[in-house]
Amino acid sequence: MSTLKIFYINRHSTETKTHCCLLLYHSYPLPQPVPRSLLTPNLHKPMAPTLAGPFNDSSALVDFVINQGNGVKGLSELGLKALPKQYIQPFEERMCMTNIVPQGSIPIIDMSNWEDPKVAKSICDAASEWGFFQIVNHDVPVEVLENIKDATYNFFRLPAEVKNKYSKEHSSSNNVRFGTSFTPQAEKALEWKDYLSLFYVSEEEASALWPSVCREQVLDYMKKSEVVIKQLLQVLMKGLNVNEVDEAKESLLMGSMRTNLNYYPKCPNPELTVGVGRHSDVSTLTILLQDEIGGLFVRGNEGDDWIHVPPIKGSLVINVGDALQIMSNGRYRSVEHRVVANGSKNRISVPIFVNPIPVDMIEPLPELVANGEKPIYKQVLYSDYVKHFFRKAHDGKKTIEFAEL
Repeated sequence: MSTLKIFYINRHSTETKTHCCLLLYHSYPLPQPVPRSLLTPNLHKPMAPTLAGPFNDSSALVDFVINQGNGVKGLSELGLKALPKQYIQPFEERMCMTNIVPQGSIPIIDMSNWEDPKVAKSICDAASEWGFFQIVNHDVPVEVLENIKDATYNFFRLPAEVKNKYSKEHSSSNNVRFGTSFTPQAEKALEWKDYLSLFYVSEEEASALWPSVCREQVLDYMKKSEVVIKQLLQVLMKGLNVNEVDEAKESLLMGSMRTNLNYYPKCPNPELTVGVGRHSDVSTLTILLQDEIGGLFVRGNEGDDWIHVPPIKGSLVINVGDALQIMSNGRYRSVEHRVVANGSKNRISVPIFVNPIPVDMIEPLPELVANGEKPIYKQVLYSDYVKHFFRKAHDGKKTIEFAEL
């Protein structure tokens, strides 16, 4: 086993404008520049394209995309030459090239010896300083990751009328939901993404309600990831001097899980829209599997800088969610992130959202407050927090204000 080596590069270099704090290992190269396919020129406000086709009428677009279940995948496959106006984001919400940190990277952490104090420290440091990190050499087999990617494509290849059986209007359960954008009824501009969301209750319910084309692969992905989730939470709790994660604490941290299959089809005017708008997750942790395309950006530590999260084969992206920020009393950071649209390639991702149970009350952990630490968040019902998040459009970090004292 090679010795852990940690290289710190000055995050505040004024000459290169590079904010890097890389925790790298022998077999992992320095991050590559952001792919050109993701760098859409947006230095100045572009002119909106002339919109042709049948979707100038919003009701026609809603009927095609939402009511008929075609999603943005259906729009993309029509071969539109211009983006429907309903997807054109305000200028301030579009990604600008000048805000992307060149050669920037979130930490990359080798989990092969996760109990090593140096590795544990790197995990806690990444959660507190960055809110995001990638893990490699973890315990989720590569074939499980490849299987869930294949299953994601297989679901989205289904005919629209089959996928539409799982939509809000037709699904037999709120725990299974096919949809598009984020919260269309609350959004002034729609996001260029379709998704299938699967809330886990039991294997029996999954067998009865989840789509057969992806059911076994999602269950296997969740089951195999649970080992890594428990390892990460154990380390993160020790970083807060919470040395015992008993059954009650484990339930509070990871009592429920939701897996999303996300599909981002190629887009006619990617510079005018977003795959996912600026937001932070409401989870305890999010475990994200990316494909090889790229497009996830994380807010940097200074101003409006954004850092690309480059795909690394076999890796998982980990990020702190709002629930953990609240429970850690702000020691661990839930950080804004976004996904850009792509003009030439389809992209998929598969996040597992590790959450408290909806009926749980979340607040700064009693172990922190007992040591004299002043709480900065109030006690809130987790389901109320989640409802607040979903009743509005993506709006950066504003959701956390719901719990602030």
